[in-house]
Amino acid sequence: MKAASFIVTLYGDVIEPRGGTVWIGNLIETCREVGITETLVRTAISRLVAAGQVSGAREGRRSYYRLTPVAQAEFAKAAGVLYGPQVPAKWQFVLVSGPAADETMQILERDGFARVGPRLVVGTHQAPRKLPGRTAVFDADVSVDNGGLKEFAGEAWNLPLVADKYREFSSRFGKFAAQVGDCTALSSTVCLVARLLLVHQYRLIMLKEPRLPQAALPLEWPGEEARKLFAQLYLRLSTKADPHIARRFKSDTGPLPQITPEIDQRLTFLQTI
Repeated sequence: MKAASFIVTLYGDVIEPRGGTVWIGNLIETCREVGITETLVRTAISRLVAAGQVSGAREGRRSYYRLTPVAQAEFAKAAGVLYGPQVPAKWQFVLVSGPAADETMQILERDGFARVGPRLVVGTHQAPRKLPGRTAVFDADVSVDNGGLKEFAGEAWNLPLVADKYREFSSRFGKFAAQVGDCTALSSTVCLVARLLLVHQYRLIMLKEPRLPQAALPLEWPGEEARKLFAQLYLRLSTKADPHIARRFKSDTGPLPQITPEIDQRLTFLQTI
């Protein structure tokens, strides 16, 4: 597991909804539980600082790190996808030009857009605001659909690959959920680590898949089962994980809170899935 990627998951699930600042010792301690060494953590943090994702400050002998405003906006968008309701499809075509066109196309494809021409992509959600190349964005509506939307989606996106990833996720964490039951036999540390691994694996699929409307998806789409499993297991693990965070995690102003309005909103929505 890549240190920087797991730290991003840790910030998004634990740190950002609790004020955004954390002692590096908490990052080191948590990453150690999944086999990431202190050296790798410090190297990853240095790279995230260099990339403008986090900024650091010292308080005595302790170092604390928080997300930059740019990263906060990105994390808020990702949190809406992971912990919020599915938003209606907002179809956009993005025409890319300029010297950084190839780089821009790759960024858009990683964000779930599909290439439909040498310099043209289409997606179901708003394109990132800051892109290296020049772009022209066209909003579109689906006024008539006699089956063409599902056919187009099957050609434009590699949906079988996404479906396989969802099935693998459901198989892995479904077995885990069956073994641990209501999680009462697990320690609070294990509950937190398990929840982070759950979020980490789910976000690697969810944030890169095209997030198509139901009308464009194949029948019996496995994403629905994965979504329900994610919500149910997240809630079970949170019973012990959130108190553990309040006991162990610290910011430059004191312990991180167990619950905040943002966390309460997440948990309340997940209960409806």
